[in-house]
Amino acid sequence: MSRRSRRKAMSEINVVPYIDVMLVLLIIFMVTAPMLNLGVEVELPKADAEPLETEQNEEPMVLTVLENGDLYLNAGGETDASSGLIDPETLVQTVSAIVRRNPEIQVLVGGDQSVGYGKVYDAMVLLQKAGVQKVGLMSDPIAETPEA
Repeated sequence: MSRRSRRKAMSEINVVPYIDVMLVLLIIFMVTAPMLNLGVEVELPKADAEPLETEQNEEPMVLTVLENGDLYLNAGGETDASSGLIDPETLVQTVSAIVRRNPEIQVLVGGDQSVGYGKVYDAMVLLQKAGVQKVGLMSDPIAETPEA
């Protein structure tokens, strides 16, 4: 009489491979997240100005003006998909919508050091059309030279 051994179906899931995959993905995201710099590299003018006081939970909205006149919007804590290169009409619409939700939002304009005054002024006029009441200008601090 041949006796067949019956195997009982395994009712447990082996989660070890899933944990390995999760850890690999976690490492990938931890390495790539700091590299995702959404800002635009500009050379801000140097100034000996005092930094503005900001609330800890609120990041200011930053409008960057490049030398060729391109505008880049970084909406700070806002979750709009508007961050990045933006045309003037869309800028006015987007910023006015943000200002309606938060009238006290800080707006900073950062212009490349070689940008003409007219381009920065035009950007500030667009912000005024959008309903922004107060606009600040960004600069880098002056590097102190060590005294010998």
